[in-house]
Amino acid sequence: MLLFSLALLLGLILLVWSADKFVDGATALALNLGMPTLLIGILIVGFGTSAPEIAVSSIAAFNGTPALAMGNALGSNIANIGLILGISALIVPIALHSNVVKKNILLSLGITLLSGYMLFDATLSLIEGIVLLVALFGFIGWTIRSGLKTRRDKFIHEIEDEIFQKTMSLPKSIVLLLIGLVLLVGSSQLLVWGAVGIATILGVSDLIIGLTIVAVGTSLPELATSIAAVKKGESDIAIGNVVGSNIFNILAVMGVAATIAPDYVIAPEIFYRDWGVMFMMSFALFFMAYGGKHEKNRIGVEKGAVLLLGYVVYTLYLVMGALYM
Repeated sequence: MLLFSLALLLGLILLVWSADKFVDGATALALNLGMPTLLIGILIVGFGTSAPEIAVSSIAAFNGTPALAMGNALGSNIANIGLILGISALIVPIALHSNVVKKNILLSLGITLLSGYMLFDATLSLIEGIVLLVALFGFIGWTIRSGLKTRRDKFIHEIEDEIFQKTMSLPKSIVLLLIGLVLLVGSSQLLVWGAVGIATILGVSDLIIGLTIVAVGTSLPELATSIAAVKKGESDIAIGNVVGSNIFNILAVMGVAATIAPDYVIAPEIFYRDWGVMFMMSFALFFMAYGGKHEKNRIGVEKGAVLLLGYVVYTLYLVMGALYM
């Protein structure tokens, strides 16, 4: 038990560190190669912060534990909204100004509904996995096109300012990218091994471990990015970071898992419990962004507390169910 716990802890630490270095190296390399800052920003906001989830879920699917991969994807999305946005709003109220981010919130809700339709029959087929991956590239293209049309959007300026802070020489960026990539894969393997070992000893399902410990651990980059953003007054990055990551988690993480381990039989509670909570969190964020005449487009302390409370109740329900089932 101690060995598995140490492997899980070390895997999480290395995963977060390597993901950060991987993103910094990739960003600097893209800048050195002359890639447009808008494209880099979209990849950072979405793929960059979802790199841990993608790596862990891919390794889990390859190792024959797709339930861990599925739990990681759904659990990370729930944590992103409930835990990360909840904590961020408690620190500094989050004001939403960007039309690009608002459109992505609506799109995220639509993609969540699509994933629910796919999960309803208790399986994810190879075709559905391919559809999710194709939709991912469509989302990237649509976001770039929207960004080019709205160059004055506050979100675009914020991410471009962040990108220019990551400049470094070409050789250094390549070395940092390779180191980050190797450690990202290695730490993911270590984390999955530790998580499966703990689940086996405690008699807890891989799904529960994926929904809780692994999901929170792989969401730490989003937490760090969002808190840093709200402290600097870049609230659109805080929300855009979470929404972009959620879209990538469904399209990329679930898509990759489905193509690696297709036709895996999904437990009924994944749809009725976990997807249901993810949908309610996504709808709550949508309502906060679009609904209400007072404090419109603003997530204040009260709303942040509601999101955080919802996450805490859901997590306690999972833990109590696992301990006393």
